[in-house]
Amino acid sequence: MRPVDAVLALACAVTAAGPAMDSTLFGGSPFAHWHPPVWVAVPVAVAIGAAALVRRERPEFLVGAALAGWVLAAAYPAVLLAQYSLGAHGPSRRRIAAGTVLVTVAVGAPFHQKGLDALLPVTGAICVLPTAVGLWVRDRARRADRARLRAAERARAEERARIAHDMHDVVTHRVSLMVLHATALEVSDPAEHGVLARRIGAIGREALDELRTLVGVLHDDAAPRVPQPSLADVPRLLADAATAGNPVTLRREGPERPLPALVEQAAYRLVQEALTNLRKHAHGAPGTVLIRHDAGTLTVTVTNAGTSRAPLPAGGGHGLVGLRERVRLLGGTLRAGPGGDGFEVSATLPVGRP
Repeated sequence: MRPVDAVLALACAVTAAGPAMDSTLFGGSPFAHWHPPVWVAVPVAVAIGAAALVRRERPEFLVGAALAGWVLAAAYPAVLLAQYSLGAHGPSRRRIAAGTVLVTVAVGAPFHQKGLDALLPVTGAICVLPTAVGLWVRDRARRADRARLRAAERARAEERARIAHDMHDVVTHRVSLMVLHATALEVSDPAEHGVLARRIGAIGREALDELRTLVGVLHDDAAPRVPQPSLADVPRLLADAATAGNPVTLRREGPERPLPALVEQAAYRLVQEALTNLRKHAHGAPGTVLIRHDAGTLTVTVTNAGTSRAPLPAGGGHGLVGLRERVRLLGGTLRAGPGGDGFEVSATLPVGRP
């Protein structure tokens, strides 16, 4: 339950209880010129307050309770909130229109003998205008959601394109090595042919493995070429962070061994994104980068220490969306959330058999 809903529920319940309505509009029921006794007003007020608490999920409940408050005590604040909630959270346009017509008739009925000069302003202000505002807020929220989804999908597509281009250069390098070794094989001593052939075979198998990965991630058209970083470049990121005021410590665990190029690039991107957000959202806070080599996996964890401020927003940004896509395509997992004394971003990536 949101605090604003609790405040609105309390306000609607209090105004529907009776005394707050005595000096407004009718000072009681607009139909029978009757002021409801306490034993009637209090249960209706409680029902209105309870319905207001669930107005986002069940706006029709508040509409029904508000109508009861209007009929018994002309409690128009509940009607205002009910109509806004119906427009903003109603299940369908048809139900919103039906509810608005029903409430407009109920609210306008006591004014019909006073002419349109009284009827139209009252029903417009209490019934129609709040519904229109609610519809506008709903449409704006939906447009914002669609924009966020498009931006997230664009970030994922851009990340897939970056991976494809990274791998393009990696595979090209492998093939170039194979050509060089094949040329050497032609002119080398026959005693060295076996060594060179095995080397060509190993390079070819590596190229095939990387091509399989490339086929799995290449779904979109080409994007602009980007540099090909690796774990060897991580110390430079730490130096940049220290220069910006965030001292970061690098720790390594486990025996290091050669890694697939895509895994190294993904690990580098994770450290880069996490340290960038550390500088943005926790300036001056120290951090730790842990690179752990396990049997068949590489785990990279970036943690800010000694502060509760998070180096990445809880909901993530487009950079985090791209990281998730890259890690997912490589068959790994990524976690971002509170950890230790601050915030932690961690990815575990499969690297094949040791």
